[in-house]
Amino acid sequence: MKKYQIYGIGAALVDTEVVVSDEFLAEASIDKGVMTLVDQARQADILVSLSTHDVHMMRKCGGSACNSVVAASSFGASAFFSGKVADDADGELFVHDLSEAGVDVPSIGPEPGVTGKCLVMVTSDAERTMNTYLGASEALSGREIDKAALINSEWFYVEGYLVTDDARSSVIQEAVALAKTKGVKVALSLSDPFVAQVFGENLRAVIGEGVDHIFCNKDEAVAFTETDSIEEAFEALKRYTKTFAVTDGGNGAFVFDGETMIKSPGVAADAVDTNGAGDMFAGAFLYAVTAGRDFKWAAELANESAARVVGQFGPRLDAIEFDSIKAKFGI
Repeated sequence: MKKYQIYGIGAALVDTEVVVSDEFLAEASIDKGVMTLVDQARQADILVSLSTHDVHMMRKCGGSACNSVVAASSFGASAFFSGKVADDADGELFVHDLSEAGVDVPSIGPEPGVTGKCLVMVTSDAERTMNTYLGASEALSGREIDKAALINSEWFYVEGYLVTDDARSSVIQEAVALAKTKGVKVALSLSDPFVAQVFGENLRAVIGEGVDHIFCNKDEAVAFTETDSIEEAFEALKRYTKTFAVTDGGNGAFVFDGETMIKSPGVAADAVDTNGAGDMFAGAFLYAVTAGRDFKWAAELANESAARVVGQFGPRLDAIEFDSIKAKFGI
């Protein structure tokens, strides 16, 4: 039996989440509803602008794969996470938060630099807009990958945002190849329509001859497969992966278990904040699969969990919410 059920790798970012108005986004010339990479100075300017408003901010360790791994751990999966932080206060916060969530990290010490940050701005329509300064995570290398822990894991979960840089893509490509040779199943998130479209070749290089599972939403599926409809995308995805899960917001998800396509209906929620919904879906789904559940059950758990996230502020659920979901699903 392997020590870890899930080994995740992704951008190690401290998330700062704040509620803003559409007017603020327009005034600050921020593109709404997408993730935009910015430099440190630009992010600092936005934070200064926000400081003049009466806003509530929430800070947690974050990044897409990190959120998913924390979710899986909260359900009971044994988990490990690799990402690059710096030797600053934000780096300490990141590692401390992961430890509190029961997630193991590489034993190497951080290097000098600035830990990456993601400013998540949520508007009244529950849409999330992200401005990300990658910081130290931009220099992710093989140093941050614990090969012994990776080999001792059932699943290797890779965040698609990592392929926006050729050097990081090469690191991930090597890690995925190692996982495959050691019998570790590989799951990949396409992360964002922009990533799927612009960095599709890097994603395909990481996938190689195929992975075990792909997570994406409908827009990402169509962008990555370069098709004209979601039905065509479903068929095209089968060339890259044995199984997949394609989310469709409040409408639920389509999951393919290698033989059967399953439509899993969405769970009603009063949307407050969509940030983290996809991350929660992936984390809950991976937990379910590693616990031996079938794809229908896994999708139902993932949809329920994502709906709970959408109905609150912030990408994480507290222990009470997890206990409620566990009780409902008999976990």
